[in-house]
Amino acid sequence: MLAAESKVAEAVVADSLRTEPTCSWKQIVEPVEPFLDTVTRRLGKQVQEFDPGLAPYAEYALTGNGKHLRPTLVALAANSLGKLNDSHVTAAVIIEMVHLATLVHDDVMDEAEIRRGRLTLAANWGNEVAVLFGDCLFAQALKLAASFPTSDICRAVATATNTVCSGETLQTRHRRNFERSRREYFRVLEMKTAELFALSCDLAAYLSGATQSQRNALRQFGLTFGTAYQIYDDCVDLFGSEAAAGKSLGTDLAKGKLTLPLLLTWERATPDDRAELEELIINWRPGAMDRVGGLLARYEVFGPSLEVVGDYLAKARQTLRVLPENHGRSGLRGLTGYLARQTEVLGVCA
Repeated sequence: MLAAESKVAEAVVADSLRTEPTCSWKQIVEPVEPFLDTVTRRLGKQVQEFDPGLAPYAEYALTGNGKHLRPTLVALAANSLGKLNDSHVTAAVIIEMVHLATLVHDDVMDEAEIRRGRLTLAANWGNEVAVLFGDCLFAQALKLAASFPTSDICRAVATATNTVCSGETLQTRHRRNFERSRREYFRVLEMKTAELFALSCDLAAYLSGATQSQRNALRQFGLTFGTAYQIYDDCVDLFGSEAAAGKSLGTDLAKGKLTLPLLLTWERATPDDRAELEELIINWRPGAMDRVGGLLARYEVFGPSLEVVGDYLAKARQTLRVLPENHGRSGLRGLTGYLARQTEVLGVCA
């Protein structure tokens, strides 16, 4: 359906790749694998902090097979300024628990059945258990944050959690609202996804004794890279495959979430096609995806959507200029190249 656009998208992302050599995920995380292994073990130990009756839910949620992207950001950001220490491990565990809590709640709202290649917690134990246990994960993360000798960490985690939940609330409130501007869309992405990326970088910098300019740069890197990541993820929901993504796709459409490709289609569409797109989203039913896909292809929005990802990745790389040139900084730059490569692969597959 989108074969013609894939060549355009591939060329767009290739341009951004030329500014940064591509790295495999293994190459990026190899220098910080001991750190990530420690984070994984500590997450597993957090199971013991819950009531024994909740242990099956805690073990299921905390011992998944995700990439641990946010802990990776903590490690690479800390390495860009100096050495990792145990406080960075604790910060990474806290942030990952907040992230996992948001995923548990997202899967309830989206009625998603698959996450990371297996049934969601909600699919296994029901929505009521999932919502309540997601709350427990949030609370445990804040409890762990309060164990630091300074209140700065707990305040930062609580503020970020509030921002993430606020972003999710705004996105839910504006479902099926085609009058939303792109600026509002990007603002919600910053809040609901990029904020935890920013927190990962900022806390790493804080715990490394960074200067204010270094903290600001790393926080901005997290915001821009996190926004690029979410736009890419939104494109995966429309143009990817469940086998490759390892999660349920099409849930954004079914729930009326208006992502960048849909907003671009609506902006470019004729009045008749706008009316058709609105009707399909507002009164979603099985089989509507083919008609939506036809409109996405007609207005050639796939390439421009991926171009926006490339723009954000370029901005993310620019924020790193104030940091010393070392393996940590190279790893952060490598992350932008990795995501650019993933975006290119999506263009080819679509």
